[in-house]
Order: sequence, then C-alpha cells, then structure tokens
Amino acid sequence: MLLLALDTATPAVTVALHDGGRVLASSDEVDARRHGELLLPAVDRVLTGAGAALGDVTGIVVGVGPGPYTGLRVGLMTATTLAAARGIPVHGLCTLDGIAYAAGTAGLEGPFTVATDARRKEVYWARYADARTRLGEPSVDRPADIAGTAAGAPAVGLGARMYAETFTGVREDLPEHASAAALAALAAERLAAGAGQGEERGFLPPLPLYLRRPDAKVPANYKVVTPR
Repeated sequence: MLLLALDTATPAVTVALHDGGRVLASSDEVDARRHGELLLPAVDRVLTGAGAALGDVTGIVVGVGPGPYTGLRVGLMTATTLAAARGIPVHGLCTLDGIAYAAGTAGLEGPFTVATDARRKEVYWARYADARTRLGEPSVDRPADIAGTAAGAPAVGLGARMYAETFTGVREDLPEHASAAALAALAAERLAAGAGQGEERGFLPPLPLYLRRPDAKVPANYKVVTPR
C-alpha cells in the first residue's frame, strides 16, 4: 500500500504519502489564494522526499470538503486526474473527519465539534463522538444559529477559533486546518479494516461537498440571443 493524500478544502494545501503503517513524507502550506499554484509542486516534493514516484502509488486519498468551491475543486480535479492516469482508485474522505482524526491523534477525546471557515460569516461544522465517529452529516450555518449546540463543548478548527464567542470550548492547541497526513492515516486504517472483503468501507466518491449553492448565477432577466 502506498497512498498519496491531498486536501485543498481549507486554506491549507496539504499533501502526504503513507505506506499503510506510517507517513513517509508530507507538505503543508497555508495560502487560501494559491491552491492551484501550490498543489502539484507539493505532490512532487512529497514524492521526492519519500524517494518514490507516482508510478509507485497504489491509491489516492482526497478530502471532499465541505469547503469553498474554488479551492475544493483544485484538489478533487488533481486527485481524479492522477488516479485516471495511473488506473488506481480514489478514496474520498470528509475533510472534517480528517481534522477530527488529527485532533484525536493529538490527544483530544470526544465528544467534540470540528468547525472550518465557510466564509460569508458562516462555518462548516460537525459533531463527533470521538476521533473516528461523526454524529450526523456536516452542515453550514451561522455561528449564532448553533450556539446552543456548540457552546461549552471542546471544538477544533479555524471556524471555531474565528467564532470563539460561539465555540466557547475551542482548543487553540490543536490543528486548525486539514492535514493530508491525518487523511492518509485514516484511509489506511479503513482500508486495513476492510482488507480481504473487496470493498472500500467508509469512503465517499471524489465529488465536492459544497453544502450550499455557488456564488455564480444566471441573471434572472437573462435573454438568449440567437443569430438571424
């Protein structure tokens, strides 16, 4: 097993290589405006750092969000393109699950909340029983609308830090962005649990999890003009 993991659903451009037992190399850069520019060089840097080539990779792991449209699609398009070129599977994982897994690895016990910045004064968030168990589906909400749910409980992620008045149990000492190393470790764990069964249990298709409509819309009074 040699998994190449990547995620661009948060401001972090994060890539890691995992052999099924440990992370061999990783790269993490935070720049919300340069996902497309930074991702492929990071992939090359991680492969080189591990002494591996793309031809050695047996599977791609990608964070499917939730996340802003532009950044999120960079990672998904790259993952599906690399997988198609190599004829290998793509394993999609919820980005919030990766953050939760990283928090658990750092010592956080459940229950807790993960929240990332959704812009527009909103957060993407989900509740967890523990680092491996999400309670329900991810949501996008204004922090004030979920104050009764989030207040007092431990919380991680940039969204929790930005709205500490809502996420009053925010843990400043834990990761605030996605980590490809955590995604890769979580994927390796799930693949190992399903080994020999011929199924990929616990994975999502490599499709973007937006949770809301895109900003771009066709004008309401748009008129189609056809040549005479």
